[in-house]
Amino acid sequence: MSEVSEVQGAGGTSVLRIEENGINVITETERKGRPRELFWPWFGANVSILGLSYGSFILGFGISFWQALIVALIGIIVSFVLCGIIALAGKRGSAPTMVLSRAAYGVRGNRLPAGISWLLCVGWETFLTVIAVLATTTVFKKIGWGGGTDIKVIAMIVIAALIIGGGVMGFDLIMRMQAIITVVTGVLTVFFIVLTFKHISWHVVSHLPSGSFQHLIGALVFVMTGFGLGWVNVAADYSRYLPRNASSSGVVWWTTFGSSVAPIVLVFFGLLLAGSSSTLSANIGADPVGALTPLLPTWFLFPFVIVAVLGLVGGAVLDIYSSGLSLLSAGLKIPRYAAAAVDGAVMLIGTIYIVFAKANFLNQFEGFLITVGVLIAAWCGVFLGDLALRHKNYADGELFSTTGRYGDFRVTAFLTTVVASVIGWGLVTNTFASWLTWQGYLLGPLGLGGKSGSWAYANLGVFAALLLSFLVTVLFTKPVVRRQEELAV
Repeated sequence: MSEVSEVQGAGGTSVLRIEENGINVITETERKGRPRELFWPWFGANVSILGLSYGSFILGFGISFWQALIVALIGIIVSFVLCGIIALAGKRGSAPTMVLSRAAYGVRGNRLPAGISWLLCVGWETFLTVIAVLATTTVFKKIGWGGGTDIKVIAMIVIAALIIGGGVMGFDLIMRMQAIITVVTGVLTVFFIVLTFKHISWHVVSHLPSGSFQHLIGALVFVMTGFGLGWVNVAADYSRYLPRNASSSGVVWWTTFGSSVAPIVLVFFGLLLAGSSSTLSANIGADPVGALTPLLPTWFLFPFVIVAVLGLVGGAVLDIYSSGLSLLSAGLKIPRYAAAAVDGAVMLIGTIYIVFAKANFLNQFEGFLITVGVLIAAWCGVFLGDLALRHKNYADGELFSTTGRYGDFRVTAFLTTVVASVIGWGLVTNTFASWLTWQGYLLGPLGLGGKSGSWAYANLGVFAALLLSFLVTVLFTKPVVRRQEELAV
């Protein structure tokens, strides 16, 4: 049996007090709120100006504006619906996502997906911090306040302090921060759209050439991986405080709506901007947010850096909070706030390296995103399949016991994740980084044209890993789940 502090709640929290709850089950007295309150953290985490840059990334697959718009709508909504469904597990089990995952993998078997989740969260929080530092440096240079090493250092310290501070303090402060970020960034983003609308050339945008079906699939996978699939591994972390009798449909709706609405607007406008200027689209590759500054009048540059930084901080705060929970779920025995601080240190080291020593980091990150995206898709399929088979709430106390109903190590889930990931990696190609060129080894044997054929950049491996792991879980683990639920809670 795990330590008692992992299982039981540790008392209430407040905005100005460090959250004492870690990966433990939230007690009945601490459960609070309504599903509609999920709008704030999810909107605040996804209202980032970075969403505008996705317009350039999507068009980079060689598709037309209308194709890109359809891909964006489908990819954003469907991927965040997956988050909404997984958020249901938080309400039903009142524990973090990576603890609830133990029901499918076993208590110690779940260390694999918990480690994958930690890697993805740390990667995202580092990426968002780097983008925020670069954007701040670019804006200060445009204003005339300098943009050298000193500005980078100051920006990095301030941004990291906001992110790490929110992660260490915990749930209540994060919910308050996200509400403020939502309002401020929402208003300033509207101003940005109004001020840059004149740079749109519909004639140019409407004549972008169409791409092939394979290009469409590749763009769709990229959108799903960059948005909802980047959050599925933490989706229950923010619904776990809700009462057990909270509306299930409300949990799914407010999670999906809150996370989708801002990206849809931002990507739509980003497609118009990037489609109107090939120069802008190319510059976004080097500085995804800072490249937008030439479109703005000088007087709006300072408000712009505020909305850019706050939007990026909103996403990174959720990542660092959940990365700490993932680290604890993987077996590290330290308090939650200490885990968040550890992740903050890793994030800061990564940011220093990228900002001051590593060029062309965006391509490297895209390679990382696709590679880890396959792993997360494989886990997501197992988790969704297991959740679909369950008709009762989790026996939450037994999620911490290797001798409980969920067991120590469930071989089927573990092997399914490994095999689905191996197959998935064989169906994606990664030219973004030299250390990832080994991927795509199944494209030739399966008659898909090899690593240079028409399917090479469709990244079918993400879909394959998700669907394969889901089907295997539903088809082969139903008896196990039924036996678990037959036991008295």
